Amino acid sequence: MSDPDKGRLLLRNVVVLDGTMMKARTADVAVENGKITAVEEAGELLAAGEVFDGKGKTALLPGFVNAHTHCAMTLLRGLGEERPLMEWLKERIWPVEACLDGEAVRWGTLLAVLEMASTGTTCFGDMYFFMDDVARAASETGMRCGLCRGLIGDDEEKIREAFALADDWDGFEGRFRVQIGPHAPYTVDPVALKRLASLASERRLGVHLHWLETEWERDYFRTELKREPLELLEKTGLFDVPRLSLAHGVWIDESDFKALARDNVTVLHNPSSNMKLGSGIAPVSEMLAAGIHVALGTDGAASNNRLDLWQEMRTAALLAKVSRRDPTILTAREALRMATVEGARTLGFDDVGLIRKEWQADFALVDLDRPHYTGWDRENLISFLVYAGSSADVVGTLVQGRWIQRGGHFSFDDGKIRAEALRCRKNLVS
Repeated sequence: MSDPDKGRLLLRNVVVLDGTMMKARTADVAVENGKITAVEEAGELLAAGEVFDGKGKTALLPGFVNAHTHCAMTLLRGLGEERPLMEWLKERIWPVEACLDGEAVRWGTLLAVLEMASTGTTCFGDMYFFMDDVARAASETGMRCGLCRGLIGDDEEKIREAFALADDWDGFEGRFRVQIGPHAPYTVDPVALKRLASLASERRLGVHLHWLETEWERDYFRTELKREPLELLEKTGLFDVPRLSLAHGVWIDESDFKALARDNVTVLHNPSSNMKLGSGIAPVSEMLAAGIHVALGTDGAASNNRLDLWQEMRTAALLAKVSRRDPTILTAREALRMATVEGARTLGFDDVGLIRKEWQADFALVDLDRPHYTGWDRENLISFLVYAGSSADVVGTLVQGRWIQRGGHFSFDDGKIRAEALRCRKNLVS
């Protein structure tokens, strides 16, 4: 006989908050078969299945979405520190990446998942190589992800790999979406970009690429490509793909903001990586004011060096304020939206990132019984979380209502992952 309570979870007396709420509320949240089935006042829902009691001292947030990263670069963390982007890539990163194989990528991805799950991230957008191994790593750990095979040039074999990835994994278990991933306009020419955009549109797949990360790229458009960035998006058909994710966007011209304010376009802001590589400060507050969708990413662990969306959320808000010398812009609520629902949306998950009935039960649980939360209330909790909180406060991570991490204990073998990742790193950099 089947257990009628299997797959059911009641999160009792938790403090619920997401990026659309003006203030937090204490509630009971019921989950069944991976989705939220009810959000009611605390004490109103009857227990069914597993019960987690937040005792009014545990915040329930949507799980964080790392919208742009390169997971297996955990194996390259610390290489080529404090160098300009292209020097760092050409001299330290690309030579090591040339030695990667599927096994190394799998263990590097598992190490990234371990790190992200411990900090409340439930979904990631990954552009890298050996993406079937990335997908398998996400599958065995229960994480949600958007995946794309990074493409350079117009390599037919790699393009076939990119679309085979979609054949095999897009929609898998409701947790996987696949995008097409031309690396950048300086590594994929306009003819190839146009072809990839057309194929992506035919397959109803999104496109994810690096876009105006550094200042020299703006000159590259004009001197090498002989066109403006906006013109490239229009002429290649990238503007017409179902979802277009533009990673970084540090040097987007203000004159292009209006054209980029489209439902299918999202800029992926990576503040810590941009700061560390000296790339510049993206005009995020102006983008938001213009109606552009903005999500958050960490970039790879070799250029950040953390995979901690909580840090990105705080950094994004503070960086915007100091760069414009205006404490009122990029609010805590906007930062939380960027770290959750906006990232999910551009990766192809339209029911992820908010705490609502019928939405996916992807959560980060946060212990509010810590010294730095003294004085929180329903109105000010969001600012306490963004400005005083940290990923160290995360006590649970769930995807589709299943525990990935609880109290520092994982649903997979974290010790083996660390050991195997270290072995792979030593093989790569020795």
